[in-house]
Amino acid sequence: MQKAYFIDVQGTLICDDNRLPIRGSKKFIESLNTQNIPYMVITNNTKHASAEFLNYLQDIGLDIKNEHYLDPLMLLESKLDKSEGLAAYGTKEFLDVLISMGYSLDYKYPKTVLVSIKNDYNSEEYAQIIDFLLSGAKLVGMHETTIYAKNKKRYPGVGAILKMLSFATSAPYEVVGKPSDNFYKEALHRIQKQDSSIAFEDITIISDDVKGDLSGAAIFGMKTVFVLSGKYKKASEIIPFLKDEEKPDEVFSDMQEVMERL
Repeated sequence: MQKAYFIDVQGTLICDDNRLPIRGSKKFIESLNTQNIPYMVITNNTKHASAEFLNYLQDIGLDIKNEHYLDPLMLLESKLDKSEGLAAYGTKEFLDVLISMGYSLDYKYPKTVLVSIKNDYNSEEYAQIIDFLLSGAKLVGMHETTIYAKNKKRYPGVGAILKMLSFATSAPYEVVGKPSDNFYKEALHRIQKQDSSIAFEDITIISDDVKGDLSGAAIFGMKTVFVLSGKYKKASEIIPFLKDEEKPDEVFSDMQEVMERL
């Protein structure tokens, strides 16, 4: 069976706090490149333009080429029409990226509410979003992460926020990035340009988000590897509370241990 990998970034390749490579990350990417093993780095980055974030990863020593990289911003234009009003919520950097992509922000009569991550959502923002959704706006998440880790604290991720808003308004939601079907299918399409024979069953996905990344990947038959270098520091924080079908195939401390034991 052909080896191939989908690899998360935040909490997996780079540290959530200092944004520098985690132990074993650079060597793992170097090994894949040297052995010509197909892989895609699939991140839920939304704070920086795609090219800017990839350049940052390269600058800190992760030798990831353009053809090995995918994030939700690269799929956003296929999901949201730029001519429609968009009420977007997230960091200032995220809003700036949207504007640079040609989106117009509308906080009066939006057709779509777009949710990304930040650590300081407040009740007034939630009240505004709820009003928009009850008035018929569509709810879209940039991704569906469970937890957002920053400054040694853990906050509700976009997935948790989407579920709260959906519960409050009965509005359904769509997801652009991981773990949406479209995102994983696009990642498969791109990795097949490296080796056309690769199927989901040939892919091992590595991530620190066991529910937000790995559970969705398991549905496609991918092998799932959970690393404890990001959102969770101990398997006991999350594994006992997962359904059997959500539990990862392997649990390792970081990318160094992945290299040594996988």
